[in-house]
Amino acid sequence: MPAQLLQPPPGATPVIDPPPAWQPLRGTAPPPPPDRVAGDGGSGGRWSWPRKLAAGFLALGLALASGAAGAYAATSLDDDTAVAASPPVTAASGGSTTETSLASVAAAVEPSVVSITVRSAGQQVEGSGVVLRSDGLILTNNHVVEDAAQGGRITVEFSDGSTATATVAGTDPSTDLAVIQAEGVSGLQAATFGDSDALQVGDTVLAIGSPLGLEGSVTAGIVSALHRTFDVDADGQAGTTINDAIQTDAPINPGNSGGPLVNSAGEVVGILTANASVSQDAGSIGVGFAIPSNQVEQVASLLTGGALTVASSSTTG
Repeated sequence: MPAQLLQPPPGATPVIDPPPAWQPLRGTAPPPPPDRVAGDGGSGGRWSWPRKLAAGFLALGLALASGAAGAYAATSLDDDTAVAASPPVTAASGGSTTETSLASVAAAVEPSVVSITVRSAGQQVEGSGVVLRSDGLILTNNHVVEDAAQGGRITVEFSDGSTATATVAGTDPSTDLAVIQAEGVSGLQAATFGDSDALQVGDTVLAIGSPLGLEGSVTAGIVSALHRTFDVDADGQAGTTINDAIQTDAPINPGNSGGPLVNSAGEVVGILTANASVSQDAGSIGVGFAIPSNQVEQVASLLTGGALTVASSSTTG
């Protein structure tokens, strides 16, 4: 089945680019790719989607840790797709305790979430990011900002509507993570990171970001599974393998890449990176994936010299 990389172009003819030459973080070897599930052999291209009058499809194989058979189309979170309706979160009988709680969590976290746009060579890539430090150090996906290496210009939009240019501070393509530095900013609200090892299947989570260019969007769901592994496969060439991923049914779509998956305590427990789709035109089907925060902490510490500190524990539900 075809896969879509989640960057929202406004309805254009797909343009297939060759896969980028990814270089892993120095001293860090990428994990070996697992067995792949066959995807649509007609797809090919890069890990990011251009938004402006361009799009690319990438054949992605998903190797599920449970060993369940089946072909899925994984999509890195950036492309133009229909948004599937999410199941409503039901409030407790006789009141709105659950709704109020989730609203409070979203309001507390949103100032730490940014929208990222990379413009280069007549195309535009959009994604999301998480503030690591008050001086503008921001975490996102590598596939969101990889065009910056070819002269792309990065613009960050903050929750208050202000913008700043940014430069790449470090990347680790082997885990699809990157850190950028916004210029001329201060006093930003850094996100609080939680312990992804404390997550349990069924825990409530929120996905926050800019799907389809809609900044500050929030969707709710649960942790569907833990310890998933999926492999990015471009034209039969081995690409990035994400290990130990969190699976969630919180709807995520193009533009969510690099945004946070947040637990009910308002802690970032994962970084959104991909979802599964049954067709090129389908949006979220409730099978999305996030890089766990404990893995993010290790990589970000290498990229930033220890700028990120994960909370020692978290209670989710």
